[in-house]
Parts: sequence; C-alpha cells; structure tokens
Amino acid sequence: MADFDVFNGDADGICALVQLRLAEPRDAKLVTGVKRDIELLSQVEAQAGDRITVLDVSLDKNRDALQRVLAAGAEVLYIDHHYAGEIPESARLTTAINEAPDVCTSLLVNGRLDNRYAEWAVTGAFGDNLKRSAEAIARPLGLSAGQLQQLEDLGIYLNYNGYGENLEDLLFAPAALFNLVSQHASPFDFIRSGREHFDRLAEGYRTDMDRAASTPTIAGSTEHAALIVLPDAAWARRVCGVYSNDLTNLHPDRAHAVLTEKHNGHYLVSVRAPLNRKKGADELCRKFPSGGGRSAAAGINDLPADQLGAFTKAFTAQFEV
Repeated sequence: MADFDVFNGDADGICALVQLRLAEPRDAKLVTGVKRDIELLSQVEAQAGDRITVLDVSLDKNRDALQRVLAAGAEVLYIDHHYAGEIPESARLTTAINEAPDVCTSLLVNGRLDNRYAEWAVTGAFGDNLKRSAEAIARPLGLSAGQLQQLEDLGIYLNYNGYGENLEDLLFAPAALFNLVSQHASPFDFIRSGREHFDRLAEGYRTDMDRAASTPTIAGSTEHAALIVLPDAAWARRVCGVYSNDLTNLHPDRAHAVLTEKHNGHYLVSVRAPLNRKKGADELCRKFPSGGGRSAAAGINDLPADQLGAFTKAFTAQFEV
C-alpha cells in the first residue's frame, strides 16, 4: 500500500495539506507543481489499497485519471472548490467539494477538522484572496491586528510563490515549501523559526509587485474591465496571479485580466471577477482552450496570440454592468 498527496502548489493547496498531515501524519509521495499545473492526478500510478488525497485541483480536469485510479482499487479523498462537473460514484471515493465563491480548500479541510489548525486555514484563505472568509474564521482565535496581518502576508507570499511557467520560475518548489511549513503546528512558528525563508518570499513579492505596478492597462480596457499585459519574464510569471488579486482589492467593482507573454508568443491569463460580484471568471475562461477555474478567479494557460482580440471582446462583454 502506498500513500499519495496530490495538491495544488499555491497557498490554498499547501495550507490544506498542512492541516491534514498535522492531524493525520502520513509518509506520502507528494505530487504537485506550479499553480497552473492542475492535471496532477495523471502522475499517479495507483494500485489496489493505495490511499490518495487530492486537494485544490478541479475534478473536472482530473476526471479520467480519477476514474482510472478508482478502477485500480485505490481509495481517494477529494477536497476542492473548483468546477467539478459530474462526480463519479464509487464506494472508494470520498468528496468534499463546494464551489461557492467564498470557500476555498483550506476552509473545507478546516471544517472537517473542527478548527483544529484554524490558523493555517486562515492563511490559506488569505492566500486565495478570500479576506472576509479568512477574517471570519480568525475571529474566534482572538488574534491581534498585527498577528492577523502576519497570516495575511504569509498567505499572499505562499500564493505568489506558486505562479510560474515551470518550477525554475519559482523561489521555492511547492513540495519543498510544503516540507518547510508543515513542520509547524502554527504558521507563527514558521514565521519565527523559518525567518530566512519567510524573508526570501517577502522580498521577492515586494520586488516583483513594484515592477508590475508600473505596467499600464492596454487598449480595450473599460471602467468595468481592465486588461494588463506583462512581459515574458520570470518575475512577471511569478507575480501575475497576486497582482490580479491586488488590483481586484484596489478596484472592487472592476474585473481584471492580467496577461503574461510566453516564449511561444501566446499568453498566460489570470482573470478576476469584481470583488463585489464574484462570478463569471470561470465561465469566461472555459470558452477558450486550456481555460478553467472558479467563479471569482480563473485563468487560461495558453491563449494563442491570434485570439487576443476575441478574448478582449469576450472579457469586456462578460463583465459589462
């Protein structure tokens, strides 16, 4: 029998798994990658009796692989908040899937564990730009304003680290980062004892965000929908998602699309629905090949350059008031 932990390499995926493994330690093989690498279950070669935990990746994007590992006799726990589509029926499959815009995987795990490691759930929710949800979970913990800000910062930094075209773009490989943070029952312990790692994330985040902030919107933007194009550079690939979140927080009534140029001339796209109307991002992105996500935040992994005009038109139309 073998154990596999399959998880998104962003803040939500990491913080969800930290909670589970603090509650139930396992010597599992880690299967993860950059944030956009979501068809992760295809990397698992399962046998009868294997235990597989899948966190924070769309069931719809992993459907064939899920059916394959179930047919092989593996037991699967699947926890997620992205679009799932039809969920397979199997006695070996346990799911906790909630696509509500104010929910993330870390919060779903926190519910299963009865708030046992709630500080990590708060961190994951902040990383997924669910500030109100994070603050609601944090309220019973009696944290000071400074402590809450520390968890928000850590969540943002963990999320920032997950973005990139490949692992070489990242400051830390997600599996390595999970191994660093999962040693600590509290994120505050990681911040204190892993200060050099925390500071490396913080410095990278600040430097990349300063570069992004100097980038203007492009033609086709409106007061309800703004598009920004970042260059083909590692810093731009790292910052694209968190910069999208930052813009959304600064302009809560406006949708945002941050497009990053790729080596092949195509675009990596991060879309955020308006903070005050968290819907439509996934619907828009699924209109294009390699697109998907959730209602508040979605993306396209490889938008051909000749579809930029069509995307711009669809984006502005999607978020017209």
